[in-house]
Amino acid sequence: MSDKLRVLPLGGLGEIGKNMSVVEYRGRIVIVDTGLKFPTPEMLGIDLVLPDFSYLRGRADDIEAIVLTHGHEDHVGALPYVLREVGMPKKIYGGALTVGMVRSKLDEHKLGNAPLTELPAGQVVKAGPFEIELIHLAHSIPDMRGVLIKTDAASVFFTGDYKFDQTPVDGRPADVARLAKLGDEGLTLLCGDSTNADRAGIALSESAVGPALYETFSRCKGRIIVTSFASNIHRVQQVIDAAEKLNRKVALVGRSMRKNFNIASNLGVAKAPEGILIQPREIEDFPDERVVVMSTGSQGEPFSALRRMANNDHRDVSLHSGDTIVFSASPVPGNERAVNETIDTIYEIGASVITAKDAPIHASGHGSREEIKMMINLTKPKYVLPVHGDFQRIRLHSELAQQVGIPEENIFKGRNGLPLEVGPDGAAFGKEVKSGVIYVDGIDLADPEDAALRDRRTISGDGIVFVVATIAADNGDVVVDPEIIVRGIGSLDEDNELTDELRDLVEDSLEDSAKNGVKNLELIQSDLHDRVAAFIHKRLKRRPMVVPVVVEV
Repeated sequence: MSDKLRVLPLGGLGEIGKNMSVVEYRGRIVIVDTGLKFPTPEMLGIDLVLPDFSYLRGRADDIEAIVLTHGHEDHVGALPYVLREVGMPKKIYGGALTVGMVRSKLDEHKLGNAPLTELPAGQVVKAGPFEIELIHLAHSIPDMRGVLIKTDAASVFFTGDYKFDQTPVDGRPADVARLAKLGDEGLTLLCGDSTNADRAGIALSESAVGPALYETFSRCKGRIIVTSFASNIHRVQQVIDAAEKLNRKVALVGRSMRKNFNIASNLGVAKAPEGILIQPREIEDFPDERVVVMSTGSQGEPFSALRRMANNDHRDVSLHSGDTIVFSASPVPGNERAVNETIDTIYEIGASVITAKDAPIHASGHGSREEIKMMINLTKPKYVLPVHGDFQRIRLHSELAQQVGIPEENIFKGRNGLPLEVGPDGAAFGKEVKSGVIYVDGIDLADPEDAALRDRRTISGDGIVFVVATIAADNGDVVVDPEIIVRGIGSLDEDNELTDELRDLVEDSLEDSAKNGVKNLELIQSDLHDRVAAFIHKRLKRRPMVVPVVVEV
């Protein structure tokens, strides 16, 4: 059994999202974060994208703890699936708000027995051969925590998502003193956020967004619809504060938006003045100039509240001319197309759109280049493993580490599935393990090469052809003319010359099977499939899904 500390990223390297890392020492495990990603357009019918955690299957007894840095979906969203597929750890640690949000999520998945435990920042707990401490940092959601894990062999600090906001909305900046002490104690490995390694300077303070929202709202004559992440409690709070100053009511629209704000309110993290909040169904009871709607849908998600409003498909709210839609968020890389489509639909309706390009109404929750350098300078790690970023940002983070004095040979540009093994005598990559993604398809978990997904891609690209034939059970003769049903192939319909040729080919195939004495329906359908597919490819250069259905009577 190795005496080296092993850090295995299962998600978050070479990508933005689905952050998950396995820390292993002497056969025992601590997992840091269990995040997810949302599907891209080519992932047809897929609901969620999870890290491939097959490495952990069968090892539930080895898992001492799961530690969650904060409540964003790209850090906690996969937890229900990990618990169900891998098993329960001894403990699940996080800050108060993180635990509250995760408890609600697990209750929905009927996993209310999960061992969720609030771990205050600065308190150290033992978990097998590990010592775990959460360190308070600032982000776009309260209770953001960096995770320090110590063993006899080495120590590792996961920053999670952070920025050095000197004037955060809740008045709780990052615990810089503890980070500096961590550097004095001697940190072996830093796993640092790379999200904004491509942005110069220092990120805008979250508290600067509030005045900008107030100024923006004060210029709007009709209804205001603000969209942001449901978990960005600070942003929701600032929208409520701006609305109060302008004597507007606020409706929280979107189940996750309402749920998260209620959790934050119960914990004293957020508050709304008496009487300012109204139900979505009450929006029409007030003049447009008295209403602010706070909605989900900032990333153009197909079934989000904003997208439904824009498509006139929301139960309580439909957008109309005179509305102003304020995008108080920036598109996550990969979501730009969906966001632009939503904005274009809004313009078609006649409403106005304000984004962060027009006014400082959004502040990133991730530190820019100077803050990344500051984190390295404070913690003084011997080794650096940039995480939470695509390969471009990982390289940029590596260059920043070199600029502040980390030797190039001590910086490791990794990828998902490639473990870094660290000990007193050095650090090196270990043997790569299986990584990748798991799809959530309805209630099922699916492999990326799952047949159902391949079928959807085929149908979306080249269409589908059903061939329905009826033959006599005794001799295989064709009883009635075959039926050809085509979807998604413009050159084929039920009444054209090419379809007639295809129908003749089907009859020829069935007659050949009858002459050759083929009785097995599977063999008859297989031959029919191959002939129809070859005919369509030869004539149309397409490869549709062909579904032959042969019935005996």
